[in-house]
Amino acid sequence: MRFLFYTHSLVSDWNHGNAHFLRGVMRDLVARGHTALALEPAEGWSRQNLLREAGPQALKAFARSFPDLESITYDEHFDHERATADADVVVVHEWTDPALVAQLGLLRQRGGRFRLLFHDTHHRAVSDRKAIGGMLLEDYDGILAFGETLRQRYLQNGWGTRVFTWHEAADDSLFRPMVAAKSADLVWIGNWGDGERTVELQRFLTEPARALGLGGTVHGVRYPDTALAALRDAGLDYRGWIANAEVPAAFARHRVTLHIPRRPYVQALPGIPTIRVFEALACGIPLICAPWEDAEDLFRAGVDYLQARDSTQMQARLRDVLNDRDCARSLAAAGLETIRARHTCRHRVAELMDILRRLGMVGTEQAA
Repeated sequence: MRFLFYTHSLVSDWNHGNAHFLRGVMRDLVARGHTALALEPAEGWSRQNLLREAGPQALKAFARSFPDLESITYDEHFDHERATADADVVVVHEWTDPALVAQLGLLRQRGGRFRLLFHDTHHRAVSDRKAIGGMLLEDYDGILAFGETLRQRYLQNGWGTRVFTWHEAADDSLFRPMVAAKSADLVWIGNWGDGERTVELQRFLTEPARALGLGGTVHGVRYPDTALAALRDAGLDYRGWIANAEVPAAFARHRVTLHIPRRPYVQALPGIPTIRVFEALACGIPLICAPWEDAEDLFRAGVDYLQARDSTQMQARLRDVLNDRDCARSLAAAGLETIRARHTCRHRVAELMDILRRLGMVGTEQAA
């Protein structure tokens, strides 16, 4: 089958976590013998910021890391009708321009032979309801929501009737345990965002690191000067953007990492972790989480990861992992076991095939 993905970007993961998951899904589709092509806006903010920060060599690095993936840029003159003419499945990410979302729906309504799916991997359904509610989705065959609570939001708001939960996952062909000399205790990989976890980063990252005198590394973008000063004060080394393909090696050089979710996911969309949880566990690095509710039992709390309710408990959890080798080994092994059993991109492609069968497509392979 021929899959076409309208994404904000495939080649750029600058402040754009959906690229991580999409790369893994496309790679698995290609490995199964399907054709997978991404379309992305030439002037997308992620791509443009990556070029400004890292230069054209970042795009070349993507090509070297993912030689099996293909992405084409489009502008206002692009012929979307021609692009979709031979597609079997078209998946449209929620960062796509609303006018294009509507245009693709109209192409489907006018006889497009492809199945058309809308893919939501963000919290705008609760933080910017007007933006999502204004999308014209009535001609879409289905909606893919990256958590059950998000799926319920779509149903409650009347934004669709065929809404499926489709979680993110780890590309375990890339995210896997690596052997490397440990250069520091703690690594945190996450973007600043829009102030959605400012207090949480203080309580669960900088305060514990400073109190314990930990050496550590922070990667991410859009950190304001006040945040950079707080990292320096805590003794943490800020190193800016990191290509996602380099993250497994970064995890391997450190002894522990953290999950500090953005506030909308804790308060309004419980049960949805960031993709970094899947990727960290796939790399076999011990993980400690700030408070979040695993409402769908994706993982085994206390077995796959530890949880800390406040700054003091985070300090205690970090001491446990850093000073107790058996504890660290147990967490790493259990988390990796859960990923391999339930949460790889192979699992998600199998789920996607099942969704397509439920939408009436014939000839899809059996779910793994």
